Amino acid sequence: MILLDTNVLGRMTDSADPHCPVARRAVHVVARAERLIVVPQNLYEFWAVATRKRGIPPAGQNGLGMTPEQASQWLRFFHRRFVFLPDREELFDHWHALVRSGGIKGVRSHDARLVAAMQTFGITRLLTFNLADFKEFGITVLDPATV
Repeated sequence: MILLDTNVLGRMTDSADPHCPVARRAVHVVARAERLIVVPQNLYEFWAVATRKRGIPPAGQNGLGMTPEQASQWLRFFHRRFVFLPDREELFDHWHALVRSGGIKGVRSHDARLVAAMQTFGITRLLTFNLADFKEFGITVLDPATV
């Protein structure tokens, strides 16, 4: 099992993104041999990015500029294409231990929550474009460009 980071989902849906072909190829290749997983946080984060205005900070909002209907279509696609694992009761305890022991602050707490979700299901691998963001968590980080 491999958890997909939200940045992989976002890039595979955005044909204007130069990483779109890499994301799509990586998902296609990995899915032949592995179960690809998404968790609720992926879908919440995707919605936030997908429905934000397109642009580059600080002028824009760094979103995909989708309508709610377009974002909904992608959410339905993700639900059909990937294994959806719900949040488990112990998620908070895993997340709190990670942020407390790692001194994690700010937006990095979102990364810790994904790792905590992985821990609750015994998932040890993550497919992400943000390799450095997850190195300290003791998981195997997979680069879409090299799978």
